[in-house]
Amino acid sequence: MPSSQKRHRRTLRQVMRGVRRRARRAAGSVRRAWRRSLQLRVVTSTMVISIAVVAVLGVFLMQQIIATTLEARERAAKSEALADRIAVLGYLNQPPGDSAKPSVDSGDGLQRGGDSPLSRAMNALAERAEPAARYSVIIRNDSRPGEFLATTNIDESSVPAGLRDEVAKKEAGEDSIHYGDLYYEGRREPVRGMVIGTRLDTSGSMSGYEIYHMIPLDKEEQTLNSVLRMLVAVGVALVLLLAAVASLVTRQVVTPVRLARQAAERLAAGRLDERLKVRGEDDLARLATSFNEMAANLALKIHQLEELSHVQRQFVSDVSHELRTPLTTVRMAADLLYDAREDFDPMAARSAELMQNQLNRFESMLADLLEISRYDAGAAELDVEPVDVRDVVLRAVADSEALAERHSTRFDLRLPGEPCMAEMDSRRVERILRNLLFNAIEHGEGRDIIVSVGADRDAVAVAVRDHGVGLKPGEENMVFDRFWRADPSRARTIGGTGLGLAISREDAMLHGGWLQAWGAQGEGSQFRLSLPRMAGAPLRGSPLSLVPPEVEMRRTWRGHMTPVLSPAVANGGDDAD
Repeated sequence: MPSSQKRHRRTLRQVMRGVRRRARRAAGSVRRAWRRSLQLRVVTSTMVISIAVVAVLGVFLMQQIIATTLEARERAAKSEALADRIAVLGYLNQPPGDSAKPSVDSGDGLQRGGDSPLSRAMNALAERAEPAARYSVIIRNDSRPGEFLATTNIDESSVPAGLRDEVAKKEAGEDSIHYGDLYYEGRREPVRGMVIGTRLDTSGSMSGYEIYHMIPLDKEEQTLNSVLRMLVAVGVALVLLLAAVASLVTRQVVTPVRLARQAAERLAAGRLDERLKVRGEDDLARLATSFNEMAANLALKIHQLEELSHVQRQFVSDVSHELRTPLTTVRMAADLLYDAREDFDPMAARSAELMQNQLNRFESMLADLLEISRYDAGAAELDVEPVDVRDVVLRAVADSEALAERHSTRFDLRLPGEPCMAEMDSRRVERILRNLLFNAIEHGEGRDIIVSVGADRDAVAVAVRDHGVGLKPGEENMVFDRFWRADPSRARTIGGTGLGLAISREDAMLHGGWLQAWGAQGEGSQFRLSLPRMAGAPLRGSPLSLVPPEVEMRRTWRGHMTPVLSPAVANGGDDAD
């Protein structure tokens, strides 16, 4: 294929893709406008219904007008045909007179003249019809095909064969009517018209004659076209008027609702003093009054909750600070007793060890309470600096080694070979990782813990995977609640305070990151910390999967694997001969 054709096809494909994109964009804009605008939906629905109603009424009226017009014209044409038929019969039933009449062209090019009864009849009909050109008359004889007499230049093909057969079957004097095209010599286009055919009641040499009246309906057609255009114009004007009325009425309803929505959005944004203006006493006014009452009550409740929360935070902060002084004194005394425990009897020495352990836990809990109070007060701040995440992970693992050895647990580190630099508060991130590692050790049941580090252009992530009891469905969000425990009857084996994961989540959110959990009973759990590389940058994804890869592969394999049983297995191991 020549290169020019390839370029042409490539250009054509690009143009088509651009057209499709613009079409999808336009369709999306229309869908959004349709979903978001109540006024647009009401006006469009009103227009559609109005168009349907106007169309039905217009078709009905037009049919009635056409039927009435044709019926009136048909009655007039029958009256004229009856008068002409009586006149023709009067001529045909008398012998020819002596007076000569002007000759009239016949349809076959022959001249009609002389004083024959038929000639006098045709001359009389021509005088009646031609001055106003209201209709044409053809007289033909069944026994002489091809010969006919006409008052104008009407063509014999205007009389269809079906009508001639129908006239021949009927009694003399009975009318047969046909609507169709009338053909005139010298004119290219036919004219819509009506043909009335009747067999004449004659005898003797004048028997077998038929008379046909061709009434053109061009004027009626013009009138009906004018009426149709007028109906269309009136219908369009009516639809637009109804759409304008619907838009006006809908706007009167939608505008207060829109104002209420805007006020609700501002109220949700924290502007508790937002209120609606009340006008009148109708339903919308009562809606505005109810909204204002709701906003006032909501503001009052929020103010009360803020005061209560402030009192609680102040209480926790004050109690935490007030406990530090006596705790310091108790710590000094406990340290003296703990250092001298070898001189005590075994019972007293054990009591000194227990008191030392519980004081350590109490100090940890007090530190966590102070940290939580700082988060609640909005006083927590980051000390950001560029840090290699691998170093933070190694420090957290080193701090957890002693606890892991006591629980017969080993760490499996999966770190990338190149540095993973990110702007973070290394102290807080290291605390997050320690909490995750301690939690994995406590619930890992002595199995290995996998620590993975991943990075991409925008984010870094650390995942801690244990193979313990796992989590029940729905518990992956509850684990970050304060003092939450999966099994309340189970004692804490490492002396945790119940605030570690809650503080870890607050630390992650302070960095603009995510701390997420996954778990399944019997398959363990995995916690993933995701942080942006640049402080303050939005986090759009994580370089590590929340679900462990081996679990995802196992589920995919189970989903695609369809067992196929041999006949022997299907029959319990017995082959059928």
